[in-house]
Amino acid sequence: MAQVYDHGGGVRSVQVPIPDNPLGHTLVYVVETDRGPVLVDTGWDDPDSWDTLTEGLTACGTDVGGIHGVVVTHHHPDHHGLSGKVREASGAWIAMHAADSAIVRRTRETRAERWFTYMTAKLEAAGAPEDHVAPLRTARRRELPGFSPALPDREIVPGELLDLPGRRLRAIWTPGHTPGHVCLHLEEEHPSRLPGHGRLFSGDHLLPEITPHIGLYEDPDDDGGAPARGCSSVGDVTDPLGDYLDSLERVGRLAPAEVLPAHQHVFTDASARVRQLLAHHEERLTDLHSLLAEPLTPWQLAERMEWNRPWDQIPYGSRNIAVSEAEAHLRRLVKLGRAEAVTGSDPVTYVAVQA
Repeated sequence: MAQVYDHGGGVRSVQVPIPDNPLGHTLVYVVETDRGPVLVDTGWDDPDSWDTLTEGLTACGTDVGGIHGVVVTHHHPDHHGLSGKVREASGAWIAMHAADSAIVRRTRETRAERWFTYMTAKLEAAGAPEDHVAPLRTARRRELPGFSPALPDREIVPGELLDLPGRRLRAIWTPGHTPGHVCLHLEEEHPSRLPGHGRLFSGDHLLPEITPHIGLYEDPDDDGGAPARGCSSVGDVTDPLGDYLDSLERVGRLAPAEVLPAHQHVFTDASARVRQLLAHHEERLTDLHSLLAEPLTPWQLAERMEWNRPWDQIPYGSRNIAVSEAEAHLRRLVKLGRAEAVTGSDPVTYVAVQA
């Protein structure tokens, strides 16, 4: 049975399950407008998830056919996955930031084999051992989830109010978790008159107990599709962790009365949570700087970083994510002048720059 919660002021949420994922569910928000309900995110494209969403909408006093629009905080499949089915059933529009819409378009146009080739080369360049890379060489015909996401038909413009009659919902661009991640600031008095400035749909940007993954903004067509052996990709233009930290401070200044995240539970005191996350990443950067007393590849750095479990217990796919996060932190250290690539190393290693 669908779990539904009434947050007051014409906002409800439905817990939509994510199959085989420790996060458990995505909180899909149902926002009443003068033209019908609008969803913030939709959940994973899975039959059970779809059934839960439709049951939840019924419990909210509507149905999927009555949905007016879908606002997607970011392109990940546990947020955008069911958007296409919602549009097919209702004719609803789908809105997303242009940076993430570009990723959706690229994903639809890129064959799965291209992604496997790209990831193989990328992991090799990061120093991954052959026994980790080998499965990617033989998995190219496997169908990957999320490779046919729905194309959005509206653009979310940062700083502007969304076209939701009867509501004041302003888009706040918060890159970091993805390049086009947005939070949505409901600029209306809190229904329980909690102190602060409205409510914030925070997507994955600000969660009550989880630190969002900060990886790299992947594009298999950058520089020919893959980093060359012996060449550094760290220090390139993008700095996802820097983007995320800047975005955190921007959200902290909003000082919303309440945060409605996409996972876990609603919470207050966004400013305190922002401070915790800023401190966490500064501590992690300091720890990584210490680890780089000796030259390390991104893979070796990931092996030595602290995770929620020992490295040998981290599943295969999660190790890829961990290496991506290690590289994002390396990029930040390089941009801050606290680390540098070792000239001539192959695969590229990095070492701390001492102040």
